[in-house]
Amino acid sequence: MHLLLAIHIGSGATALVASMVAIISAKGKKQHVRAGRVYFLGMLGIFITAIPMALVSGNQFLFITAIFSFYLAFAGLRFARNRTGVAATVDWIAVLLMLLSGVGLWLLAAVYFIGGNADFVIPVVFGTVALALGFRDYRTHKNQTAQGPQRIASHLSNMLGGTIAVITAVLVVNIDMQPSWIIWILPTLVITPLIIWWNTKVLK
Repeated sequence: MHLLLAIHIGSGATALVASMVAIISAKGKKQHVRAGRVYFLGMLGIFITAIPMALVSGNQFLFITAIFSFYLAFAGLRFARNRTGVAATVDWIAVLLMLLSGVGLWLLAAVYFIGGNADFVIPVVFGTVALALGFRDYRTHKNQTAQGPQRIASHLSNMLGGTIAVITAVLVVNIDMQPSWIIWILPTLVITPLIIWWNTKVLK
């Protein structure tokens, strides 16, 4: 377990640094592409270590958010590479898992709420985001609109969504704040408007 945790932390640090490099580098250039690949590998490392840790500890929230977070990086990579707009089987499977993670988070929020756990706000917010992004990507695949600026916007939204997940994890581990749900949703509340603005700029 200690080894898994060490790899998990190292993967998170790698993803965080790589995402910052990708953001500030010129889009489509070698540095951006390489940073994006490193970011994806970091997110993959987070995913493959989070799943066994969640199973061993019985942490349903960690299990579901691991799927949710990795989807964002995976979908971001797929939108970057697939220029045809035609979704492959793996894309449909991935978006289905994203939608299921959203449903799972809402169910977990209900359990928290019934049990009097004030942190039910966290899975409500994450579940809503998962369902919103999942349905958006589902429509994109169905209508085959992931081409040109729309493809770039989808790539951007998912990659930055994954970055929010990494930033959130870093803040939660290092900052003690009450109520605890504030620090969990703060990065989403702050960064999401920037993603919307950036998408609007790309789609013009």
